[in-house]
Amino acid sequence: MADTRRLRVACAALLLAVVTAACDTKAQFAPSLPPAAGFRVDDGVLKLWTGTVCDGVTGLTLIFDSGTQQSTEQVWTAPRPGVPVERMDLLRTTGRSVPDTGGSLQVQKPLPADYDWTKAGSLNFSVDGPKAYGARVDVAQVLRESARHPSGSYLFGQRGWMDASDVQRENQKSFLTICTPDPK
Repeated sequence: MADTRRLRVACAALLLAVVTAACDTKAQFAPSLPPAAGFRVDDGVLKLWTGTVCDGVTGLTLIFDSGTQQSTEQVWTAPRPGVPVERMDLLRTTGRSVPDTGGSLQVQKPLPADYDWTKAGSLNFSVDGPKAYGARVDVAQVLRESARHPSGSYLFGQRGWMDASDVQRENQKSFLTICTPDPK
């Protein structure tokens, strides 16, 4: 009887350890540092700064309010072998797309004509082509705070507002730009 009781306790402890280990909240292939891209609004234009050059970009995707009924996306594409992307104008606050860059990267799927991205809660950004990570930013924070920061500073999600020297100093230490390989 005592042996059965000890066996049950041992099994319960083992089960608890397995369940606890299985509930690890970090994704298996998540980078060792949080990835981020920079965003700001200047003269009514949403601007992107990847922080470091992303070579071989064949696509960019902006998803506003991902995972909600209001989720809406804009997709940019370029033919292979892709193009380098570091800084780019994305959208106007009037809701219109910024004219295509004139190069290989073109809007493939525009936002709906009546969609007001300035009312979105969040923006998820991803890159196709090179090995890259996605990034997320709070739209209201970008709109509210851009004018308070110098034109060379961008909001890098939870990392806050950063300029070129901040990004150079902190990349691979406290965060990763979206196209920086994981140093782990």
